[in-house]
Amino acid sequence: MDTLSDVNRQTVRSQLHQFSVPLSATRRGARLARLLAAEQLCSWGLPVDPARLVVAELAANAVLHGRVPGRSFRLTLSVAASGTLRVEVADTRGDHLPAPARGDIETPAESGYGLLLVEELADRWGVRSGPVPCKTVWAELDFAPLR
Repeated sequence: MDTLSDVNRQTVRSQLHQFSVPLSATRRGARLARLLAAEQLCSWGLPVDPARLVVAELAANAVLHGRVPGRSFRLTLSVAASGTLRVEVADTRGDHLPAPARGDIETPAESGYGLLLVEELADRWGVRSGPVPCKTVWAELDFAPLR
């Protein structure tokens, strides 16, 4: 039976790259998340788009809907050997879980389409609660396996 330490070592070995940074929960922080993600993806030799758009939407949502005054949000990017890029944005509003807008087609809303865009661009996405008071919204994009 694997111990938690064994599982952690296996997880680290299966990840080729990882980047994580706290950012201010402001429009400037959301913009910086997008710019840092693009720079990091370039340095890893991965395509910038559509991942940059996914990061932009998740960071904007963290600033608009997950902001707690005085608290930051965290951007984490990781790439597995399988070629899967995982984007995670964690904020401190665990009580406010996101759901994609499913508005009335007759009267479309002016906003609320960010997660629909993420759903369309990413291969998978979801929300993980905790540790209290946090939540993490994540998205995965599958690229060719890396060596």
